[in-house]
Amino acid sequence: MSYVTFYRGDPKNAPKTTMPAHLGTNAILTWEGKLLLERRRDSDTWGLVGGGCKKYETGRDAIAREIYEELGLRIPKGRFTKLAVYDDPGRIAAYRDGSVWRMVIVVYGLELDREPVLRISPESRELRFFSKEELNHIEIAVTHQDIVEDLFLNKV
Repeated sequence: MSYVTFYRGDPKNAPKTTMPAHLGTNAILTWEGKLLLERRRDSDTWGLVGGGCKKYETGRDAIAREIYEELGLRIPKGRFTKLAVYDDPGRIAAYRDGSVWRMVIVVYGLELDREPVLRISPESRELRFFSKEELNHIEIAVTHQDIVEDLFLNKV
């Protein structure tokens, strides 16, 4: 059973938010033209690596911390390039405990120069690099689908 259900642009089915907007960061991490995704424990869908910003963190601080916590990679925050901000009010995460958050996501990118040795965190079931073709055959969290399309699939 999923711990969280994600909604995007679905006002008919998405529950009303119960919490303030949540600022999060996600990463478009690539190596040899493939995108790194995690199979999430909380929803059993594939998604971008990342997470929420803590009270006094910048987006770059948060993504560097999340990359270390979720992958075991220490990457200086200055290496990440801000790619986009996704602030659609219909981007919702509803948790089993009843909390419902509007998500504002800052996306950072980084092309890795060598294959990383990755560590799977308790938040993930699996980590894997996917080619553009392979992405057609997996379930990506609805709140990450448009980000993957915009910043990876449609990238020239």
